[in-house]
Amino acid sequence: MASDADRITSPNPKPDDRLEQTLRPSSLRELIGQDQVRQNLEILTAAARGRAECLDHVLFYGPPGLGKTTLAYILANEMGVNIKVTSGPAIERTGDLAAILTNLREGDILFIDEIHRLGRSIEEVLYPAMEDYALDIIIGKGPSARSLRLKLPRFTTIGATTRLALVTAPLRARFGAVYRLDYYDQAAMEEIVKRAMRLLDVESDVSGIEEIARRARGTPRVALRLLRRVRDFTQVKTDGVVNRDTAVQALDLLAVDEMGLDEVDRRVLRTIIEKYNGGPVGLATIAASISEEADTIMDVVEPYLLQLGFIDRTPQGRVATALAYEHLHIALNPKENQPPLIP
Repeated sequence: MASDADRITSPNPKPDDRLEQTLRPSSLRELIGQDQVRQNLEILTAAARGRAECLDHVLFYGPPGLGKTTLAYILANEMGVNIKVTSGPAIERTGDLAAILTNLREGDILFIDEIHRLGRSIEEVLYPAMEDYALDIIIGKGPSARSLRLKLPRFTTIGATTRLALVTAPLRARFGAVYRLDYYDQAAMEEIVKRAMRLLDVESDVSGIEEIARRARGTPRVALRLLRRVRDFTQVKTDGVVNRDTAVQALDLLAVDEMGLDEVDRRVLRTIIEKYNGGPVGLATIAASISEEADTIMDVVEPYLLQLGFIDRTPQGRVATALAYEHLHIALNPKENQPPLIP
């Protein structure tokens, strides 16, 4: 069974993505796509600078690889402050969070990735820190225990999550600005690929840029990863210029088709269509049938298939649509593809 980390189209970060750091935009002006979010952030940062205040707490949510971490760094640059980076799973004890909070300076940004994975006891410490800029510490145990409140400098918490529903309501309520990041459209993806090619000094034409952008699943992280593999292919097999032919050859070799689907995506669709007559079928059943993790299918595979309209969610389970049959060149039997009606 191939893990999600082995997939070239996985939107989750991989060790070889470290080059991506140099390709990230450093200001809102350089940011491509996410126009509504960008405009809101421009107003938010301009207003905070005008009042000489720190930013309100911000929460970003959406599928992985769309730029939540990048936006946190951009906000730190726009405000001219330091950023401390951590993640929900990394904060195991309340003392860990206390150490981070007491080292913050006025106006600093605390970025918590995967914030939905914070422990409940950690959240209880974070609530007064975000709301009152105070840290409550319990000294001693039993009847002699007493509470000590430490004042903290005013700071900004930026949270990022792929599972907004798992962020508790009290924590969500502490964020003054909540923004959803959506998949990028074709035009934005082409601009991202073009900018990366310029920074990497890769020769290309318009057709090569379009082909990479089309197969990148609307995700900048995937686009940059595919670009690196196409660059390697053209360097070794051709004259080093990325055009449509070389991009198609390189991406076909990676088993990434014209819609950005890889082998796991196609196996999910074929399982629904061929084993279960187009559905409906439950997520756990699909995962068991292809020996994949259910969480991987739900968090990584399914969102993009839903975006393309290749599957539907029904109360009874997942159903393959006519578009999925057409993409896989399988004849559609309308009767087989209809989920049973609920009385």
